[in-house]
Amino acid sequence: MNSIKEKPIYSIVGPTASGKTEIGVALALRLGRGEIINCDSVQIYKGVEIATAKPSEEEKRGVPHHLIDYVSPNVNYTAADWAADASRAIYEIESRGNIPILVGGTGFYLRTLKNPFFESPKTDEKLREKIRKIKEKKGAEYLHKMLQRVDKVAAGKLFPRDYVRTSRALEVYFQTGKQLSEVQPLRAEAPEFAGRIQIFALNPPRAILYQKINERAQIHFDNGLVEEVKQLRAAGVKDDTNALGAHGYRRVCEYLRGERTLTSAIEQTKQDVRNYAKRQMTWFRREEGVIWLEGFGNDVEIQAELWNLLRN
Repeated sequence: MNSIKEKPIYSIVGPTASGKTEIGVALALRLGRGEIINCDSVQIYKGVEIATAKPSEEEKRGVPHHLIDYVSPNVNYTAADWAADASRAIYEIESRGNIPILVGGTGFYLRTLKNPFFESPKTDEKLREKIRKIKEKKGAEYLHKMLQRVDKVAAGKLFPRDYVRTSRALEVYFQTGKQLSEVQPLRAEAPEFAGRIQIFALNPPRAILYQKINERAQIHFDNGLVEEVKQLRAAGVKDDTNALGAHGYRRVCEYLRGERTLTSAIEQTKQDVRNYAKRQMTWFRREEGVIWLEGFGNDVEIQAELWNLLRN
């Protein structure tokens, strides 16, 4: 019998709307002892529902799911936060004799799990609020100019309007007195299981994928996405949080602020998600050791191909 250190951990990745949930659940059921760990940066947020494609209880088909719907939308949860939580989930699942299956399209999360960042300081909420107020008063570009003065190298790698990453670089500097560009290369040691992760990526036909993306985006708006964003904002969730910066949500916020029409918000969301799917594919093509499945995850032939690959 193989020891835990010899057992594989499976990862199902691919572009949005490619059927990762379906094939992930099917794999868990096929293995008999599979448990799914969400690897999607939007499905983690509580109350952020309509445009996230969170699996329903019916879609889960009794398979345990972890790291879904468990973070407040007011928290700007990071890839490092997810990697720490995913590591704990992997150890817990394996301690029960079960098999972890990472499912989701956030490639940065998966890379961070395999190759951890440096140990960043715990978020200082008061400092973060001060930085946010500067951004509201003077704009994201002003914060970028601040970063240029204290860490020119880090600033040079960021777009002037990249508020989230600029803010984090400033937080590191003001909390530690050290430049992010100086400490970022000091990565933590990779976890024991990093080398056991086997990545399978879905690659459906591009034209059909884009059609599905357009249809799904329209359904999200038809099913009340605007009202959901109104409720989140009324509950105190800020427009500049990671949660409301997600595809669809960001454009609805612009609509509610009077910056675009509803029609424009819908069409721009479709374009945003298509562009995101293209970037996802580019990301996973650059990852080492990825095994490609040429189709959608709900295709029984693609699922059969995966079973055959696992047997060999």
